[in-house]
Amino acid sequence: MFIDRADAGRQLGERLRHLRSEPVVVLGLPRGGVPVAYEVAKALDAPLDVIVVRKLGVPFQPELAMGAIGEGGIRILDDEVMRSTGVSKRDLDAVEVRERAELERRAERFRGTRKRVPFRGRTAIVVDDGIATGSTARAACRVARAEGAARVVLAVPVAPPGWRDRIGQDADELVCVASPTLFFAIGQFYVDFSQTTDEEVLACLEAAGRREPATVAPSADAGDVDPAPVAQEVEVRIGDLRLGGLLSVPERPVGMVVFAHGSGSSRHSPRNRFVAAVLNQASLGTLLFDLLTAGEEQDRGNVFDIGLLGRRLVDVRRWLRARSDVGELPVGYFGASTGAAAALWAAAEPAGDVRAVVSRGGRPDLAAARLAEVSAPTLLIVGGSDDVVLELNRRAASQLRCEHRVVVVPGATHLFEEPGTLQSAAELARDWFTLHLAAQSQVSVS
Repeated sequence: MFIDRADAGRQLGERLRHLRSEPVVVLGLPRGGVPVAYEVAKALDAPLDVIVVRKLGVPFQPELAMGAIGEGGIRILDDEVMRSTGVSKRDLDAVEVRERAELERRAERFRGTRKRVPFRGRTAIVVDDGIATGSTARAACRVARAEGAARVVLAVPVAPPGWRDRIGQDADELVCVASPTLFFAIGQFYVDFSQTTDEEVLACLEAAGRREPATVAPSADAGDVDPAPVAQEVEVRIGDLRLGGLLSVPERPVGMVVFAHGSGSSRHSPRNRFVAAVLNQASLGTLLFDLLTAGEEQDRGNVFDIGLLGRRLVDVRRWLRARSDVGELPVGYFGASTGAAAALWAAAEPAGDVRAVVSRGGRPDLAAARLAEVSAPTLLIVGGSDDVVLELNRRAASQLRCEHRVVVVPGATHLFEEPGTLQSAAELARDWFTLHLAAQSQVSVS
């Protein structure tokens, strides 16, 4: 699950870092693919351009692609769809005439007087926000090939099973962040999949054109930039329990943050994964894990048993301490909703050994009996439009005896769904953990 196209582009960019040493040009498919491609171009310090293609939709079912067209007269047809729908050549030609006119309009709109980025003899990375049938992606790859690209790489955040077979030989390399089994539409894997406007496409192209080129050509073993870690699936063992987890450890980490999600969520929470990515960029390792087993979740009482969840966090802290790679790092807790109460409960445990706590839209009032015992510096982040929870946090803060702050993010509701609000919360958490965990890490090293 991706927060939005920018988040998808950042994750995709990490998968493409092996191409930093090659002469590449990034080509976004307007409109939705361009914000993704912009982030990829930033990650690779590469030029950005568009490659305009149009889907040929079945006349009586336009969302179903029977083919696609691209610049330079490129046309691809899906023979299976053509046969199953019985579309006539006359109907096909009519759709193509209409879509060809729109293709030319968009090409002129997005380029204007700006010269096309040359990619003859270079590696062309074709980027879209996802693949459904693959027709438009194949057309784009063929356009890049026809324009003289030495190699064609097709890169997308998400695609259905079997997508590689659909692309065939139209691309030399295929890169995808996720290919889930249950795939119905690209938009199901985005929190925000709102339509990209022409203006947003132009803004990405203009911003990419203003970006300063690298003064030194990057190499495959360049050591000045640490790539963001790829989350690895781990099994957290607590006695006979086996809990699924996602562990990310950047190079030279200064601390670890353990996430406690709210009721009804899991280690795959897109919001927590977004926050984790921001922390990873600040050299903070992260562990997202399922607080309960599948069997335990069937009992709704367990979901709100703060003592049970808090003890689970303490046990996970012990599990981390036993690992050779991160066992010596200072640890913080990040909790959302009821997970924040569990984090504060665990932070009050003498054996918890936690150095900082951050709550996002949390319910610290559910840990009221233990708040006065929390000694770790605590940050309570609350949405300005989350009136009830804001008041609960202010009351809880009055019971804390440790260093603490209540920070209100203007305009945010309980889930921080409004544009920019989750980013603000993530940056606040990053700064709090960096302040309190990095300082402890430096003390330990000295």
